[in-house]
Amino acid sequence: MSKRVLIIGAGPGGLASAMLLAKAGVEVTVLEKQPRVGGRTSVIESGGYRFDLGPTFFLYPQILQEIFQEVGRDLFKEVPMTKLDPQYRITFGAGGELNATSDIERMVAEIARLSPSDGQGFRKFMEYNRVKLEKFAPCLQVPFPGWKSLISLRLLAVLPFLKPWKSLHTELAGYFKDPRLQLAFTFQSKYLGMSPFQCPSLFSILSYLEYEHGIWHPTGGCNAITSNMARVAQELGVKIQLDTAVEEILFEGRRAVGVRTSTGEHRADAVVVNADFSAAITKLVPNGLRRRWSDTKVSKKDFSCSTFMMYLGVEGRFDHLAHHNIYVAKDYHRNLDEIEKQHILSEDPSFYVENPVLTDATMAPPGHSSLYVLLPVTHQHSNVDWNKERDRYRSVAIRQLEKLGISDIEKRIRFERVVTPADWESKLDIYRGATFNLSHTFSQMLHLRPQNRFEEFESMYLVGGGTHPGSGLPVIFESARISSKLLLEDLNI
Repeated sequence: MSKRVLIIGAGPGGLASAMLLAKAGVEVTVLEKQPRVGGRTSVIESGGYRFDLGPTFFLYPQILQEIFQEVGRDLFKEVPMTKLDPQYRITFGAGGELNATSDIERMVAEIARLSPSDGQGFRKFMEYNRVKLEKFAPCLQVPFPGWKSLISLRLLAVLPFLKPWKSLHTELAGYFKDPRLQLAFTFQSKYLGMSPFQCPSLFSILSYLEYEHGIWHPTGGCNAITSNMARVAQELGVKIQLDTAVEEILFEGRRAVGVRTSTGEHRADAVVVNADFSAAITKLVPNGLRRRWSDTKVSKKDFSCSTFMMYLGVEGRFDHLAHHNIYVAKDYHRNLDEIEKQHILSEDPSFYVENPVLTDATMAPPGHSSLYVLLPVTHQHSNVDWNKERDRYRSVAIRQLEKLGISDIEKRIRFERVVTPADWESKLDIYRGATFNLSHTFSQMLHLRPQNRFEEFESMYLVGGGTHPGSGLPVIFESARISSKLLLEDLNI
């Protein structure tokens, strides 16, 4: 008789796990609370407008391509995509802009246009981080079940590159003198929901990955990745049940044996949790059963920032924009301090706008645009009441758009949806609305992060941004590989 596995959540990590486990001969059922697959990587559609709910940058497709190859498929045939060039444009509130490209020579010229003395710093940055990633990549491909796992040749090899005394911003200041360029190569810490002044220097590999391997746009948006993963998983025999909320994980002693939903109990040989870790563990597992991850201990952890979102279907096009557009506030330090320490709303916030119709005509009706607007904000905090602030902050966001030449759009908006941190928490079940999960501080990495083979219980596994290696689509896919391998080993498959 084949082994049975239940996966809670049809996000990218859960779907990747489903594919790998099904290929290995496991009977897999995915239970998803929402009416569609994807989790944070799902889609909003209305009137011909199409928006990614969450991630819009697709980096380093190699990991997912390897997963597709393991199940006998080709990612680039299953999910058509375009490599962007320029990959994004950064506009600085302090003046100037940078069209980022993975063409090294053009990028050197772009940098020199802003700061003539910094062009060669980019080459040095790339050379150093190429070696750093080569050394650190093996650490992202294996579990870290305890402190003893830190004593390994692979981790010893990366120690000279860790520099825990350095922030990401301090690291980049060694390559670029111009403060604008320092920010241009550190804003990627926002993929982790962290300030570059707090983020460990290790994560300079994020911006390196962008320039070494490029940024891709899947046709239809990043949600096309998860929708096609779901299709492939079902073709491999996976059952996906939508509109099925898990209410409780069932245990016999300290072994996970299934789940309870509104329709009854579902039993299995193992349970994989792909839901937001902190929300799932505090809602689905009785507090009395938990030791390391009790409600009190979870509440004391460091969490990422959140995001204020606007999805705007607009009549007309904005061809003066790039596909991805980033505006860095003039007083970036203050903006970050207001998000992470003061937990208040900035009046001159940094923001991001995706203008996907520039690349992909499927994202809006002809002659129209689907603008995705993101403002990093504090996670849920008593300082901000979103019932009162929602409309006011929408006005702030509309005003900020004028700094990218997006003006007079109110009368042209044909579709609009706003998502606040309160919505992320209440409607998407994200703990404190912290859209990038637990922060990636050194005290919450490797064996100190919730482990892939969950340390509290037997037959329970984690995938997604809340476990090792962390947040971001490439490492979420890596978490699926790690957890699936451990699960198959434990089932003697």
